[in-house]
Amino acid sequence: MNQYHILVVEDDLQIQEGLAIYLRNQGYKVFACSNGIEGLEIIDKEEIHLAIVDIMMPKMDGISMTMRLREKYDFPVIMLSAKSEDIDKITGLNIGADDYVTKPFTPMELLARVNSQLRRYSKYLQAIEQHNEKKENTIVIGGLELNEDTVEVSVDGSLIKVTPMEFKILQLLMKNAGKVFSAEEIYERVWNERAVNTDTIMVHVRNIREKIEINPKEPKYLKVVWGIGYKIEKQ
Repeated sequence: MNQYHILVVEDDLQIQEGLAIYLRNQGYKVFACSNGIEGLEIIDKEEIHLAIVDIMMPKMDGISMTMRLREKYDFPVIMLSAKSEDIDKITGLNIGADDYVTKPFTPMELLARVNSQLRRYSKYLQAIEQHNEKKENTIVIGGLELNEDTVEVSVDGSLIKVTPMEFKILQLLMKNAGKVFSAEEIYERVWNERAVNTDTIMVHVRNIREKIEINPKEPKYLKVVWGIGYKIEKQ
C-alpha cells in the first residue's frame, strides 16, 4: 500500500493541526475533524486505515465513536486522553481501541504507535487477501470443499484423500451443483473420450460416497437420480 489514510478526531484545534502536519510530513494522507459525528461521516466516505481519536469531545465522544465504527470497520484505533487513569484506558480497549496514548505525548511516541498498528493492519489485510484468493478457486457446497489450485478435497474442515479421477468427477459435479449427469456424460467429460463401458463410473461414485458422506446409504451430497444419473445436491 503506497499511502495510508489516517483520520485525526480531536477537538483541540492546536493538537489536531499539529498532528495533521506531522503525519503529512511522514507521507500519510490525513483527514481531520473535531468530534465523533464528523469522524463517522468521514469514515463512511473515505477509505481509512487508522484513526487517532480523542476521548473527550463535544457532540460525540471518542468512546461512543469507536463503538459505532467497530460495528462496520476493523482498522486500528489509537485513543488519546488528557487523563492517565486506568479506567479510561480499560474502557477504550474494551470497546475496540487498539492502543492508547496519554496527553501530553511527543510526536515521535505517537508515530511509533501509528507505525506499529499499521504494520499489524497491513499483515492482516494481506492475510485476508490471500484467503480470498484461495477461496476464489475453491468450490464450497455445505461442508464439502474442493480446491482447484491445491487439488484437495475436505469435508467439514478435514482433508480426505481422493484419486485424480475421483477429484475430476467431484469437480464436474460440484461446479454444476443440482444438475444431473448421466454416467455416459461423466465419462465423456472426465476421460475426454466416447463412453463405451460406464461401470467404472459406478465404482468411482461409490468410492467418492464412502469418503465424503457421513452415512453413504443416506447421502447428503452425492445423490443418485434413478434411471438418469448422478448429481451433487445444492445445499
